[in-house]
Amino acid sequence: MAIDVPDYPSAAELAALIRARELSPVALVESALARIEEVNPALNAFAFVYPEQALAAARAAETAVMRGEVTRELHGVPIALKDFTPTKGLRTTLGSFAYEHWLPDFDPVLWQRLRAAGAILIGKTTTPEFAHSSFTESPLWGITRNPWNPERTPGGSSGGAGAAVASGCVPLAEGTDMGGSVRIPAALCGVVGLKPSLGRIPMDILPTVFDSISHFGPLARTVEDAGLFLAVTAGPHDADIQSLPVGPDPRARLEEGVAGKCLAYSPDLSFFAVAPEVQREVAAAVQALGEAGAVVEEVTLPWDRSVMDDWALNWGVLLAACFGQHLESFRSRMTPAVVGLIEQGLRVDAVTLRRLEFARTRRWHDLARLFERYDALLCPTMARTAPPVGLTDDDFAADDEHGHLLGLDMTAPFNFTAQCPALTVPAGWSDDGLPVGLQIVGRRFDDAGVLAIGRALERIRPWRDRHPPL
Repeated sequence: MAIDVPDYPSAAELAALIRARELSPVALVESALARIEEVNPALNAFAFVYPEQALAAARAAETAVMRGEVTRELHGVPIALKDFTPTKGLRTTLGSFAYEHWLPDFDPVLWQRLRAAGAILIGKTTTPEFAHSSFTESPLWGITRNPWNPERTPGGSSGGAGAAVASGCVPLAEGTDMGGSVRIPAALCGVVGLKPSLGRIPMDILPTVFDSISHFGPLARTVEDAGLFLAVTAGPHDADIQSLPVGPDPRARLEEGVAGKCLAYSPDLSFFAVAPEVQREVAAAVQALGEAGAVVEEVTLPWDRSVMDDWALNWGVLLAACFGQHLESFRSRMTPAVVGLIEQGLRVDAVTLRRLEFARTRRWHDLARLFERYDALLCPTMARTAPPVGLTDDDFAADDEHGHLLGLDMTAPFNFTAQCPALTVPAGWSDDGLPVGLQIVGRRFDDAGVLAIGRALERIRPWRDRHPPL
């Protein structure tokens, strides 16, 4: 069996090479471990690495290949899970001293399905405490850095996952997305990130299965890999009462292109102050889709910053409900912003929380009317490129002189207003070499549609050959 490992391969390519006996799973895992050892001291992308466990799984995968027993879609491919996602018998800290020594006694459905598909867990990636922030920095693990510029953040809360994929440690990583936590680091690290339709992948790691903003999703090098991740993890399970029935393979429409599609384009969602270099790169990507045959029309949404403020209020309540019991014992060792969010959540009364649903409903109706005409909505994923490490979300809460929000992410509206699929793909790079992301928001349940649009842009404006300098 050949042992040469290609540079920055996709998960689909690796799995195909392994099935064809052209690549050794052992050599592949050894290469991934070596890359992690090389870059993790600078990036802090991984909280845990499992060399012995991963190599044992790789040897078993190789034996199966040599016996001709391989049919699984991710057979022998190393992946990473987020240190927010429990794994049976493996420490899962959530970036918090409150969970520093937690050994979960269960595996979520997502990991069961990835493992059944042949994936090999090589490590767990860093996250801010309780996955609360757009910056990956925690009291337990410190600062995680962006491989395009280590003085910049990779985003959050799946920032370790974004840095791990972008730097070539793994081709595919899992993240969670409650307000953009897959799409934010994917955009800031120059990779693909998907928030699937709510319930497409069972969400069974919270104390509630009735939450309506929380999603699992992949961070990947290619749109095909995002579809592959979704294909092997999607489907109903009683662990999540909101999980959706099995639909068509999300990769079935990848090559359909955009000719004839009608796409709405909002440069700013009507209330963001978007950096000029982000405007430039996103506009160029949107224009490229138009030149490929899509009908693109600029639209105005009747939204303002209250969309983000309402999401933040709801987020504080969720954090308070899930983790507020640790406040008394761990306050002094918690991230100050987490303490503030939990305290804010504890002050919200039930009627105020219920009335947030009324505002969500109005904004969903705004989007529903838009989707009557358009196949998808295009907008920037982030209002600016990766900020310096050491800042916080509070540094992006002010308005400019025109009343536009000087915000960072443009993702949370599509957790709190819509449970639709939302994909981010690289749109281009700033003058100083930082990635810019285009966000593609689809109609309800149309995960395959957003993947097809992202794949069309991937063909028109390829990003596979551009890698961080690290």
